[in-house]
Amino acid sequence: MTSGRKANGRSSIFKGSDGRWHGYVTMGVKDNGRTDRRHVQAGTEKAVTAKVRELERKRDAGDVTSAGKPPTVGEWLTYWLDNVAERKVRPSTLQGYRSKVTKHLIPALGEHRLDRLQPEHVERFYGSLETAGMAPATVLQLHRILSRSLKVAHQRGRVARNVCALVDSPSVSREEVQPLTAADARAILAAAAGRRNGARWSVALALGLRQGEALGLKWEFVDLDAGLLRVRWQLQRLTGRGLVLVEPKSRASRRSVAVPPQLVDALRKHRAEQDAERQLAGELWQDHDLVFTQPNGKPIEPRRDWAQWKQLCRDAGVREARLHDARHTAASILLAQGVPARVVMELLGHSQIGLTLGTYSHVAPELSRAAAEGIGGALWN
Repeated sequence: MTSGRKANGRSSIFKGSDGRWHGYVTMGVKDNGRTDRRHVQAGTEKAVTAKVRELERKRDAGDVTSAGKPPTVGEWLTYWLDNVAERKVRPSTLQGYRSKVTKHLIPALGEHRLDRLQPEHVERFYGSLETAGMAPATVLQLHRILSRSLKVAHQRGRVARNVCALVDSPSVSREEVQPLTAADARAILAAAAGRRNGARWSVALALGLRQGEALGLKWEFVDLDAGLLRVRWQLQRLTGRGLVLVEPKSRASRRSVAVPPQLVDALRKHRAEQDAERQLAGELWQDHDLVFTQPNGKPIEPRRDWAQWKQLCRDAGVREARLHDARHTAASILLAQGVPARVVMELLGHSQIGLTLGTYSHVAPELSRAAAEGIGGALWN
């Protein structure tokens, strides 16, 4: 046998007793700590040398797949959900991921070997979903979940590339927000004034808190003397766990918000009413320190909260806006009054100013007119 074996982990090429040419390339270290040494073979020295050089190129470029039997797409998605996504996203987000992976991604792509998944597989999958009438926004969510999992697989050498990066993501037109007018907002506040938990809607329309943030607000983080509240928790319903308090999804969402004097007064009145309910409930009161509760202190069910909002809109004589439109209303009123976009971004808990400007671009013409009048007054008056 002609041998060209090399010591100390260097590549080797030799002709074996079987008459074929063989090559070995050290690619790195396996998960168990042993050397990852790959074998290639060919009928000629030239051919096997080319294969060895290709492995060396991939190794040096950091483009190496892990040794061992490659997992299927389904196995990798399951691992990613249980060990990666679970530590990085909110429980409610993870719940949504699991649902989409189980219902759509694994049935369609799960049997493919992870390292053999091709862009065409993904494109045909998206096409079948769109043909079946799935909303583009949902297809885009599936694309993002798959892409995030494959990004980790690529970083860890499980695949040579993230095939989702080679596929055009489904296009989704930005939904135009529909804030209430200031007059409609005032009508809602007037209708809510005499109701139980009436201050709940002042918090929504004046501060723009998300539903989960408002229902998860604790008195511990409300300083009425300073006129300040801190968003630290969100109330979420999770499958198998019921209503739970979870931390906000981002650092930007964990924020401090100044409270208008009128809302401070409303919250003081609300607290006194809640204290009276606590006395009336006696031992039945469940103390979670929540600002907005059921009459026995328990958290408010989000669906019930949503239904109360719809009824409030009807009673106020305004259109039945989405509950999230209350948040849009707060932002639009602030921007229309000349509050800087960056301040609005911080009040809403947006992580990027582009999100604020993009979402509320409908306010831009009003701001442009105000700016024009301002410069005109400065130069010609």
